[in-house]
Amino acid sequence: MLYGANGYTGKLIAREAKNRGLNPILAGRHKEAIPRLARELGLEFRVFGLETPSFILESISQADLVLHCAGPFSQTSTPMMQACLAGKTHYLDITGEIEVFEAIRKHNTIAKQRGVMLLPGVGFDVVPTDCLALNLKKYLPDADRLLLAFDARGGPSRGTALTMIEGLKTGGKVREEGMLRNVPFAYKTMEVPFVHKKLWSTTIPWGDVSTAFHTTGIPNIEVYGATRKSTIRMMKLLRPFRGLLGTRLVQKTLKQRVARSVTNPTAKERAKTKSYIWGKVLNASGESREAHLVLANGYDVTVEAALGTVEHFMANDPEPGVQTPARILGEHFIRTLPNVEMRFET
Repeated sequence: MLYGANGYTGKLIAREAKNRGLNPILAGRHKEAIPRLARELGLEFRVFGLETPSFILESISQADLVLHCAGPFSQTSTPMMQACLAGKTHYLDITGEIEVFEAIRKHNTIAKQRGVMLLPGVGFDVVPTDCLALNLKKYLPDADRLLLAFDARGGPSRGTALTMIEGLKTGGKVREEGMLRNVPFAYKTMEVPFVHKKLWSTTIPWGDVSTAFHTTGIPNIEVYGATRKSTIRMMKLLRPFRGLLGTRLVQKTLKQRVARSVTNPTAKERAKTKSYIWGKVLNASGESREAHLVLANGYDVTVEAALGTVEHFMANDPEPGVQTPARILGEHFIRTLPNVEMRFET
């Protein structure tokens, strides 16, 4: 089942799934959009919201696996995950939110008891970076520090922009000595040597701060996003106002602005843009290893990664418990996706 099929990313996944002959049940809360898309693609559908646990459970009862694509996941993941646990249905999603990864991890024991796999983050967040991190760890097994950075070209979809606004409530995050630590906006900055050019980047609360620790065991993790120096200065100026940014009024105002001004990227726009990822591991002796990934636009990577994961578990039994992409799919899974280039610095 594909839940959230009427969203921007959900539609991309639904259409590609049909092209691959996967024929998922399309689902979501919108009474008009879901049936319309299902008729277009010739697929079954279910219309349901996430307010009533018994109704969710009944609605997913015919599915062996749910690919959950309806954000913001901070609001939607828990009810869907709990229904999957109750119904012994495997759960995948495309979140990139640290709080969601951490909340799902708390259900590891019950997931194993129920024989259910919980695998969040099977899109651009966090499949490429998770695979890169595990590759680097295997090149430097005693690494105790991991740095990841990305330059994702092209604008966000409305759904991604809304998720970013949700993230303003919590500020930044890094992992130090195995523990998550709250830090200010733009906590650290550095000039990252991406494969195409050096770019100023700043720490961001990306999902790998949570997941890469469980994939690699590396206790110190920072994730950087490429951005303009002017934006970094603005982020620093916002530090005293983090509490205000999380208030209901400010959140509502920002989300309304997104609804009015953010347009989803077209296929032509996506085709023109690439994503660049850089990673570095270091050990206590000062040794280091670096690597690069060059990929398609983030939304196209999400489609390929999510459906590639589904296809993997159509051919292989899912492993119960809370999983991370590279740990269960392998560090070379990213190489199975189209238009991916991986380079290691010598």
